[in-house]
Amino acid sequence: MYYQVRHTTNYLYSDAVVLCQNQARLSPQTTRGQTRHSFSLEISPEPTVRRRWSDAFQNEVWYFSIETPHHRLQVTSRSLVERLAPDPIDPAATPAWERVRDLLARPTGVAERLAGQFRVESPFIMELPEARDYARQSFLPGRPILESALDLTRRIHADFHYSPATTAISTPTREVFLTRRGVCQDFAHLQITCLRSLGLAARYVSGYLVTLPPPGKPRLVGADASHAWLGLFVPEAGWVDLDPTNNLIPADRHVTIGWGRDYGDVCPIKGVFTGGGGQSIAVAVDVEPVDMPSLSADLADDVTIMPE
Repeated sequence: MYYQVRHTTNYLYSDAVVLCQNQARLSPQTTRGQTRHSFSLEISPEPTVRRRWSDAFQNEVWYFSIETPHHRLQVTSRSLVERLAPDPIDPAATPAWERVRDLLARPTGVAERLAGQFRVESPFIMELPEARDYARQSFLPGRPILESALDLTRRIHADFHYSPATTAISTPTREVFLTRRGVCQDFAHLQITCLRSLGLAARYVSGYLVTLPPPGKPRLVGADASHAWLGLFVPEAGWVDLDPTNNLIPADRHVTIGWGRDYGDVCPIKGVFTGGGGQSIAVAVDVEPVDMPSLSADLADDVTIMPE
């Protein structure tokens, strides 16, 4: 499947902002099962400074600084992405979860050593004994790791209620666990907490979920939203994604932007500014399926940043 993605963020300020510095992580990854064919980033007002690099997790980061007074900032990313469903994995054929835990504790290969950074606490993922006890109901002795993880995904989906506006990104996972309410970021953080509590490696994944309108209804432009799920390290298979919000293994309707230890590593836009007074933020996301486009060599290789 091919998708055109547009993600627009508007900031409005009651007083002039005289200086702002920002980092944006909005460009889709090219990975196994996903190819980014083009990307552009439109910023208004025109940045004084802008540059690009890859962070420690190989996510593409765009930095920009605006040094002229402004009351409004608009950032729009546009992407063309090709997405394929992942190769099927037999959960029962994956190794026992204790074997994976022990391998990660004493890694012998590069992949296991790199996965080790996703086993420990991070700013949004703190040790939670209740989560470990909850996870152990799925991770029975000798049970295959992916079979166990899918059972945990199913239980979180069943036991926790999707409830927008009841949490913020700063809401502790303990509170989410107690109230049994949250949104996709909360459920991803919760399952990561459960998995890390058992010594397994789990990473936070940021991206988009392609939503389909009800039968007979048109798609609403800008009505899609960012989405979050997680990846579990499984030896030989690599990283296997899990979506507890929807109780499934992400396939060709999930578009990956990036991954990190938790939300803080892949926040779409973050920064600091001087001045501004009161502010409001509006976000509109549109992920539209398109027929296979005619891709030129220039389009396939080109990644640009452009003023609005």
